[in-house]
Amino acid sequence: MQAGIHPNYHEVKVTCACGASWTTRSTIKNNELRIEICSNCHPFFTGRQKLVDTEGRVSLFQKKAAKSKALQEQMAARKAGKPETAQ
Repeated sequence: MQAGIHPNYHEVKVTCACGASWTTRSTIKNNELRIEICSNCHPFFTGRQKLVDTEGRVSLFQKKAAKSKALQEQMAARKAGKPETAQ
């Protein structure tokens, strides 16, 4: 290996959102690495379903779906209240 061209490789503490933590080695500048999901909480390894919501996308979709359903019900109520015109 050539001297001076490789990044420093040192120990870092990895902490998951579920609370699990361990020590490993990495080239990142910080001594701490935070992750969202690990093998202790990932559905593939646990066998349990887990919803991973990135930036509130699931809640945003649910709001849009509820708004759409409300508009459809409102349109159906309008149609039911007005007699159709024959052409």
